[in-house]
Amino acid sequence: MNVTAIDWAIIAAFFVVSLLIGLFTSKKAGSSAKEFFLSGRNMPWWLLGVSMVATTFSADTPNLVTDIVRKNGVAGNWAWWAFLLTGMLTVFVYAKLWRRSEVTTDLEFYELRYSGKGAAFLRAFRAIYLGVFFNVVIMATVSLAAIKIGGVMLGLSPVETLLIASVVTVVYSSLGGLKGVLLTDFFQFFIAMIGAFGAAYYILDLPEIGSLQNLLTHENVADKLDFIPDFQDPNVYVPLFILPIAIQWWATWYPGAEPGGGGYIAQRMLSAKDERNAIGATLFFNIAHYALRPWPWIIIALSSLIIFPNISDMQAAFPDVAVDKLGDDLGYPAMLTFLPTGLLGIVLASLIAAVMSTLSTHLNWGSSYIVNDFYLRFIKPEAEDKELVAVGRISTVVLMVLSAFLALALSSALDAFNILLQIGAGTGLIFILRWFWWRINAYTEISAMAISFVVAIFFEVINPKVNWIMIPENQAYLKLVYSVSITTVGWLLVTFLTRPEKDEVLLSFYRKVYPAAYGWKKVLDRYPEEKQTVGSLPKEIGLMLVGSIMVYAALFATGFWIYGEVLGGVIATVVALAGGIIIIKSWKNLR
Repeated sequence: MNVTAIDWAIIAAFFVVSLLIGLFTSKKAGSSAKEFFLSGRNMPWWLLGVSMVATTFSADTPNLVTDIVRKNGVAGNWAWWAFLLTGMLTVFVYAKLWRRSEVTTDLEFYELRYSGKGAAFLRAFRAIYLGVFFNVVIMATVSLAAIKIGGVMLGLSPVETLLIASVVTVVYSSLGGLKGVLLTDFFQFFIAMIGAFGAAYYILDLPEIGSLQNLLTHENVADKLDFIPDFQDPNVYVPLFILPIAIQWWATWYPGAEPGGGGYIAQRMLSAKDERNAIGATLFFNIAHYALRPWPWIIIALSSLIIFPNISDMQAAFPDVAVDKLGDDLGYPAMLTFLPTGLLGIVLASLIAAVMSTLSTHLNWGSSYIVNDFYLRFIKPEAEDKELVAVGRISTVVLMVLSAFLALALSSALDAFNILLQIGAGTGLIFILRWFWWRINAYTEISAMAISFVVAIFFEVINPKVNWIMIPENQAYLKLVYSVSITTVGWLLVTFLTRPEKDEVLLSFYRKVYPAAYGWKKVLDRYPEEKQTVGSLPKEIGLMLVGSIMVYAALFATGFWIYGEVLGGVIATVVALAGGIIIIKSWKNLR
């Protein structure tokens, strides 16, 4: 590639602005742990919403989408489109509950909802399990995308790429805390959007493609355009559509799409000014994440099937890329090598922004677990704010180093995505029910976590060797079905075989967050003086369905207009607008 001085100047300017934001916010961020991790609980919805979008606008996401489209067509994206359902459930049901809880991290929730050694163990174990091990895997997949982009577009070695990306990210993340991350995300989001749309527009005009119409009618592309997979072959439509829409969205745990909210999404809701800002932030995030962003990535992925129809074509074009890093996900950065001066610099800056935005959020989120839920809670409860901020900054550096080493061993973003889904299979229903069902206790969550991990190890590591459960290669999706079933039955049995939490713990939690009383009635009936708040749960679930239909309609309306299907475009647009009107009219009652 011919990266000119203009391109490098754009990239350098991006780095300078990111570092200046970190320096600008460093003094206030260092004043207390709550400032460092929650920015004083005073953030507006628009800044939090954009930050959520920017975080999920990771450099590995367009690579993942490209991998999916090249293998399974546009319909393959239901693997992540289905998570809109849990996202909308978070918007209308859980956002206000998280804000009412007033915890510092979502792991602190455990000792609000449960008690005793079980709650303490959950908090400590998940602080390390999620904050370190799981978090490092996520950051490693992002770093892997950076390695592929750096290798294809800049000719950098994996080590060189990681050094450049990680040093700048660690500096502004460790200095500016959450506020620095939020402000940098806001700046990086617009760079990323301009880069994605600009790249898609230019690539359609390449001589090999010629136009949007030529792309859509090309023999390599024409059979990959359907929004819904072919329903004649169950080995196609079950894993690509039925499984995600019927099971995956509520049954699995995945960062950024946790059932009931959690992780860095919960961190953003907890830092909101109030309940309404928490709701607004998550609503904006789900609209932008699912309806606004996917099509530029999809267009570039489809274009790559014309210029690089096989992985061997990419290997021939980029012989310096390591063999273990070759895959369909390489199609995205490979297509970006055709961009002209200026636009190339913007796109490179946008990809760097995508990498840094996700890494910075995960660094701040992971260090918040280490500091608040492990160090302060179990190691040194008397630690002062300055010490906590220092530990947070040190853990930020350590997390980045660990993820960089793991990234060097990974080869595919899609493989990592599937492994993470498998590990969290069967746990999602707990995160949905624990707010509304008194019977769930700490051992419910401990057993689910242990069972899902063991089952994942069995199906991913042991069973391929011993073959105790025969799973045909074209029915690999059965692993997720088995995992969800085994884990769910397991934690339900543990729930009913162990004692429930003490009434005083349950009542304290209920008074704090006031969830709908349906699942708390058995406890509340023992205390007639307690207020049984029915709330508006049925209406909230109805709005969740309306919001999901609205966003899917907007997503497909864009696709219909791109495909030139006017009738479908008009119908989907009208449905999306109708859904928006219903939500706007209901907005004042969302509390």
